[in-house]
This record gives sequence, C-alpha cells and structure tokens, in this order.
Amino acid sequence: MLVPLADATVDTCGGKAGTLGALIRAGLPVPPGVVVPRAAYRAATRDLDLARLAAGQGFAAARRAVAATPMPPNLPDLLAHALATLGHPPVAVRSSATNEDTATASAAGRHDSFLAVRGAPAVTDAVRACWASLWSPRAAAYRSTDDTASPEMAVIVQRHLDAGVSGVMFTPDPAHPGPTVIEASWGLGPSIVEGRVTPDTYRVDARDTVARSVADKRTRLDRHEDRVAVREVPAGARNRPVLDDAAAVRLARLGRTVAALLGGAQDIEWAAVGDTIWLLQARPVTATPPPAPPAAPAPTGSLAGTPGSRGTATGPARIVRGPGDFGRVRPGDILVCRFTDPAWTPLLRIVAAVVTETGGALSHAAIVAREQGIPAVLGVPGAMDRLPDGATVTVDGATGTVRP
Repeated sequence: MLVPLADATVDTCGGKAGTLGALIRAGLPVPPGVVVPRAAYRAATRDLDLARLAAGQGFAAARRAVAATPMPPNLPDLLAHALATLGHPPVAVRSSATNEDTATASAAGRHDSFLAVRGAPAVTDAVRACWASLWSPRAAAYRSTDDTASPEMAVIVQRHLDAGVSGVMFTPDPAHPGPTVIEASWGLGPSIVEGRVTPDTYRVDARDTVARSVADKRTRLDRHEDRVAVREVPAGARNRPVLDDAAAVRLARLGRTVAALLGGAQDIEWAAVGDTIWLLQARPVTATPPPAPPAAPAPTGSLAGTPGSRGTATGPARIVRGPGDFGRVRPGDILVCRFTDPAWTPLLRIVAAVVTETGGALSHAAIVAREQGIPAVLGVPGAMDRLPDGATVTVDGATGTVRP
C-alpha cells in the first residue's frame, strides 16, 4: 500500500509527492521517505459519504468523521516497517492532495503537516490528521465551488531534517530569465512560510550576482525531542546574514535546475543541514511577487515594509490579534496583524488588503494575497500599534508602503 517516495507519481500520490519523486529520479537532493497513496484515503473513507455530510452538517462534521475513522488494517504495520527501514528517525508528515500545488492554485498552507513525529502510532495519527484537514474551514474556503467535490489526499512520510537554515526561493521561468529570489532564516522552514519571522532576502541574477537585504531575525523554530519549539535567536546572530553569497548562488543554481526539469518558474522550499542543501517541495509559481522597489526612504508619515502583492487599496484598518477578532472583519477592511497562519486564509477572501508585522514576500500570506488579487505589505514593524483600529489607510503593495 505504501509507495517509495522515489517512485511517487502525481496520479497516485498527488502533486507534492509526485514532484518530489520526479526530483529524486533526476538525482536531486530530497530527504528519503514513503507515501501513503490516495488509494489508502479512499479505502478508509469509502463508507463516510463526506461530501454529503459536509453539505448537510458542515465541514466540521466531515472533519470529525475522518479523524475518527479506522485506518486500513495493514497500514500501521506498513508504516512501522517503513520507519524501521529509515532507521527510526523523527519524520515529517505532509499532505499531498489531488488539488494541491497546481499551476493555478498553490494551496499554500491549506492542509495540515507535522514535523518531528516519532514512532509508528504517532505517525499513523498524523496521517489521519492530514486526511481530516481536507475538510477544515480553511481548506473549504480555498476550494472554489467547481473544485473537486470529494477531494482525496496522499500523505508523505519522510525523514525530518534538523536544519540550521531554511527558506523559500522563487525561480524565474527558464524561457524568461530573471533573478531568483531567496528568503532565508535560522532554523526550520515554517517560521518563514507562515510569516512568523521577517527573513533575509537575496536576489541572484543570471550572472550569479547577489543583492541582499538582511533582516532582524528574532526567533527560530527547532526540533526539541519529539516536538518543535520557538526560541530566541542570540542577539549577535539576529542581524547576521544566514547565507553567504556562495551559498545563495548554489541555491539559485539548484533552483534553476529544478525549473528546467519541471518546465516553468518554481516555488521551492529548501533546508540546509551543514553544507548540504535539501529540497523539500517544488510547485509552480502561481503569481510572481512585486520587484524590489528602488532604495529610497518611505514618504513622510508612511510605514514601510516588504512589497508582497501588487495593487493599491484604501479602507479602514482592522487590527486583528487572533481568531477571536475574526468576527470584527468586514468586506473592504484592511487586515492588520502580526502574521497570518493558514487558518486566516478565509479572511483574505473578503479584505481589501493585508499588512503584517513580520514575514516576507514568499510567505503563505503573500502568496494567497497574490492569488486573491489584493495588495499586501509584509514585515511592517509595529504596524498594529502604529495604525489605529478603524482609521482609513492606503496600502500600496508594489512600493511596500502604508499611508495613514
């Protein structure tokens, strides 16, 4: 029932796993693992009629039904054998759904994934939790009305990497050479993709010339035994570049190799363990971020951050400190928050723009904003205190400025 990650294809294992399989077959560095294919999800849920349950009782009911469903009888034993073959390491358990990582929708952060999972019982539970996340409110909000009525999910189980540095890069389309944009920070990658830290940014052009912008990186995410934990970055490392120019060039060249193999601009998650760079994910770029604006001070009275999504919008600033404030958000508001994790995705369908205190142009918030066609400015220090709730503000996503 399990498929070696090296043998994974899109048809049986979903977009994320299928792409990783293609990268492995091309000899590129991907952590080893296996895939629980879509057929296992079908076998576990065939009697639940989830689409009807969601339509009649809501997505929460469908999610609970999947979370409570028994696993196919032999799957736990197969997972235990696979973990033994890998050497019983901690693993990452990650979604690979039918409608995820496509050329038209990234599904950035739509489904649940888990890091530092150890032991067959915990891995089995994580697989079931990935399946259940197909029916979460954010997954439902992301799917369009004509999307798959009964989506399916494969699940990747692969060796967890204790990365010293991680990040995301957007490559150019091989047919239209341009710079590779890299965002990087200390520790594990969710800090960057979820926008919890403002990362360093590197732009590497076709001649391997590097331009960098170094951020104040105050926190990092690392594995602590069988969980991940946030800890403070020592003061001396906060404003130190996490990559030197040679490493940035190595990453850009690897990214261009992936783009040439897959045939288009790619959104790539990567991690570095010592001097080894690993590829964790590659998917088509659905919407390119704005170019870096010319170096210039922001207009007097404006707040400055990282351009995340083009466009200009004016509306009332709505300060949102957590899910408890979601009910205060109205269509046309300017969402102002510390960062947006994937649970905030439904808000990005109704607001006119988004402003965050941390994060970069390659974070989930920025990607979803670009897909929704709304302006976004990321990494604006103190935005929640400097912009009064309800005050009219103008967001320019191309220049990275917010004008009260």
